[in-house]
Amino acid sequence: MSEAKPPLIVHIIYRLGVGGLENGLVNIVNKLPTTRYRHAIICLTESTDFSQRICRPDVEIFELHKRPGQDWRSFRSVYRLLKQLRPAIVHTRNLAAIEYQVCALLAGVSYRIHGEHGWDVFDPDGSNVKYQLLRRILGSIIHRFIPLSRHLESYLRDRVAISGSKITRICNGVDTTVFYPGENEAIVPDGCGLALRDKVVIGTVGRMHGVKDQITLVRAFILSCQQSAEFAERCRLFLIGDGPLKAEAIDLLSASNLADCVWSPGERADIPVILRAMDIFVLPSIAEGISNTILEAMASGLPVIATRVGGNPELVTDGETGRLVPAQDVVSLSMALNELALDGECRRRFGEGSLRRIHAEFSIDSMVARYQQVYDGQ
Repeated sequence: MSEAKPPLIVHIIYRLGVGGLENGLVNIVNKLPTTRYRHAIICLTESTDFSQRICRPDVEIFELHKRPGQDWRSFRSVYRLLKQLRPAIVHTRNLAAIEYQVCALLAGVSYRIHGEHGWDVFDPDGSNVKYQLLRRILGSIIHRFIPLSRHLESYLRDRVAISGSKITRICNGVDTTVFYPGENEAIVPDGCGLALRDKVVIGTVGRMHGVKDQITLVRAFILSCQQSAEFAERCRLFLIGDGPLKAEAIDLLSASNLADCVWSPGERADIPVILRAMDIFVLPSIAEGISNTILEAMASGLPVIATRVGGNPELVTDGETGRLVPAQDVVSLSMALNELALDGECRRRFGEGSLRRIHAEFSIDSMVARYQQVYDGQ
C-alpha cells in the first residue's frame, strides 16, 4: 500500500504578484517541511512570474480570472476546486478573499483560517462598518484569525468583536540569506542609468497606488531638493513598483526638473540587489500591516523612514533604526530625508540598529514555526 500523502493546505488569495502578502505566502510554502504539508494556491484573478519564487515542484496554482466586483461565478469555481482538491485546511488572506470561506464551509473543509495582512485600499483605517460586519459574520465559520500586527489584532478583537481565543498574531519574518547588507562599493542595478557614485540613494518598494502613497515621498523629495542645494546634488530617488501613481510621480518630478534624479523601472524581480544599492529606505504608506519591505530593508542594513501607522512602529524604532513621521505629511518627511541624507554617521548608526533588530526579533524560521503550530491545531 502507498504511504498516505501529507495533508493539503489550499491558500486563497486575490493575485499572486509582487507584494508583501504574496512574499509571506511563498516563504511559508517553501519553508514548511515537505513531509508535513502539501500546498495549492487559488488566485482569484491571476498568477504572475512571482510564482517562480516557489521552490517546491508539487504546488498547483489555479487562476480564476475573476471579473471586477462581485463575480458569482468565482464562488462556484472555488467551491468546485475545493471539492476536487479535498484540502484539510483553507487559508484565505485579506478582505478580497474572506468571502470564499463560505465555499470552504460548503465544501466540507474541516479547518478554516483567515489572515489579515494589511488594510484595504477602500478602508485604510478600519472604520468601514460594512467591512467590520462582514468579518464579524464570517468569523462565525472561521476557526482561526491570523493578524500580522498588534494594530490588526486589536481591530479584530475590539472593533470586529472576534473572540481573543480565535486570534493568533504572527509577525512576518525575513530571509537573511536573501536580504543582507551590501559591501562598501556602490551597487548599480541592471538597467539603472543613474550615476550613483558618491550619491545617497533614497528608495521605496511597493505597489504604486492609493494606500502606499508614494506621491508624498515624491513631494518631500522635491521639497528637500528645492530647499537644499547640497541635497539636490547628492541625492537620487528609486521608485520601485508599478501602478496608477507611477505616471503622476514622474510628472511631478519632471515639472520640478528632477526627472534625471529618479529611477522608476516598474516591478522588479531583483529586489534584494536593489535594496543593497540604497542608502535610505522610505515607506510612506497611509495604512500598513506588518510590512515585508520594511523587514527586508532592515535586513539589508538600511535606516528606515516610515509613517507612524499600523504595524510600522512595531518594526521601526524612532531614533534607533530610523525615523517615524506622520502619514501624508510632506514637511515632516522632507525633514527626515534631510537628516539622514546629509548625515552619514546617522545612517550608519540606524542601519546597524536595523540589522541587530532583524536578527534578534524577526527570524523567518520563527515565523514559519508559528504558522506550523496553527496548521497543526486542526
